[in-house]
Amino acid sequence: MNKTRILISNSDDPWFNLAVEDTIFRSMPADQRVLFLWRNADTIVIGRAQNPWRECNTERMQQDGVKLARRQTGGGAVFHDLGNTNFTFMAPKPEYDKEVSTNIVLAGLETLGIKGLANGRNDLVVEDGEMIKKFSGSAYRETSDRGFHHGTLLLDTNMQRLGDYLNPDAKKLAAKGITSVRSRVINLKQIQPTIDHQVVCEAIIAAFSSYYGEQVEPEWISPDHFHDLPGLHERFAHQSSWDWNYGSTPPFTHSLEERFDWGGVQLLLDVEKGVIKQATVYTDMLEPAPLENLAPRLQGLHYNVANVVDAVDQLKNSYPHYATWMAELSDWLSRELA
Repeated sequence: MNKTRILISNSDDPWFNLAVEDTIFRSMPADQRVLFLWRNADTIVIGRAQNPWRECNTERMQQDGVKLARRQTGGGAVFHDLGNTNFTFMAPKPEYDKEVSTNIVLAGLETLGIKGLANGRNDLVVEDGEMIKKFSGSAYRETSDRGFHHGTLLLDTNMQRLGDYLNPDAKKLAAKGITSVRSRVINLKQIQPTIDHQVVCEAIIAAFSSYYGEQVEPEWISPDHFHDLPGLHERFAHQSSWDWNYGSTPPFTHSLEERFDWGGVQLLLDVEKGVIKQATVYTDMLEPAPLENLAPRLQGLHYNVANVVDAVDQLKNSYPHYATWMAELSDWLSRELA
């Protein structure tokens, strides 16, 4: 078996690509190094300890067909589209060194006329006039005998859509997860107009091969052809599951409060593993029975807009005299939880 492997994904499915990455890392021989190059169609990728409801506009993502994918590493939330190129370097210890893989990426880009620099936040940046702008973020993972470094290169990503799905309006989330740090970003196509995914992949492969002094034939990987990757089906099932992408969110509390003509409402939702474990409703409504019955309807539901709104809508049938007020409550929650 080759000590060095280069794999390129033909798939733009984030769950497949992250499953491939995880499978390779788990199954690779202890003395093997791997370069894996891939890209995803419209996706928000969040860090292992992040809260998707804090980081993303999950309702808009669902409406627009944007996937959520939780990776195995830490770090912040990022938007992926076909204007990104993603890289993963894996190596055995003590050979594994994230500075080496960072320098390989920078060396490859330099051959394309892009002079990037590494900064102290595991990011790659470039000078744009008098400003320093980020074009790549990285994250890392290590075990006792190996490590990997992966990251995203912004080539021609749609910055407007990035803003549509990341950082929704601030909510009162007392989260135990990690909130992303934002920074100014730039597409490399603004610096080098001829750049694209294929060109960047070729440049990184050349720099990788040059550094290690080995020439190996790249292997193309797809859902129909994934070589010797034992357990990939199981990893894909895990990576694409609601339990992993949403249910692995650290516990948090969402507090919502509003005053209507008919009374004030405060709703507290304690969420664990993506499920509403406890719901508490406070109100000075003259007849509080409808809202007293809301809390038990919410407990045990998956935390999302549809479930919460459906529970309120059920109150319209149970309390027809308050249907108009419950409709106002439903509309408010639809906006707040989106």
